[in-house]
Amino acid sequence: MTLPALLLQNVYGKLAWAIVIAAVIASLLSASRQLTRREVGQLIGIAFAVALLPEQFSPVYWIALAFQWPSGMLVALCLLYLSRPWRLAPAGSSMPLPLAAAIAVFGTVLYLDALGLASLGLYFWGFGPRGAPLFALSAMALCLIGIVQGYARPHLFAALGAFALFTLLRLPTGNLWDALLDPLLWVWALQSLATTGWRVWERKTEINKIKQGVVSGKS
Repeated sequence: MTLPALLLQNVYGKLAWAIVIAAVIASLLSASRQLTRREVGQLIGIAFAVALLPEQFSPVYWIALAFQWPSGMLVALCLLYLSRPWRLAPAGSSMPLPLAAAIAVFGTVLYLDALGLASLGLYFWGFGPRGAPLFALSAMALCLIGIVQGYARPHLFAALGAFALFTLLRLPTGNLWDALLDPLLWVWALQSLATTGWRVWERKTEINKIKQGVVSGKS
């Protein structure tokens, strides 16, 4: 088991939480109006400045007490979200359905295992000295192949960054699964699935109403 240096973890935690906080605030602001690149840049700068405040004066200190460090995948997706301010949309709708489904299913299995409701030992496997790095390298290769083929490039770049962060620096905790998943990312995935399901249901309801109206008109 190889763990990252504590100083490196702390630096990563502050910077990573700043990016996540900026993305959350941007998603709230963009719900009412379109943000410019300059506004997003200012928002990120303010988030970094606040995150670097000493201990109890920084919101990151209190957030980390509850959630520890965000996964590399969450940070990468937040960066992806912030990199296109002219296309900002509510955060729950910005995750592709296949990715949201994969995160939701894997997260459910992993958390059930961590709570002892399933005895698979998945979380401890993420500390594996050989299996976890080999899995990460194999996944990176698959991401590169997908990027070359042109499949969901932005989100594959995000996954590649998360795997690279773990492979090179063992961040955020030295466990492979912590690089790919955290509670906030899991909730985001569940929200994305729920939002998509609700929209599909609304669309079907509207279509049924239209069909019923047409049938009533003919009769």
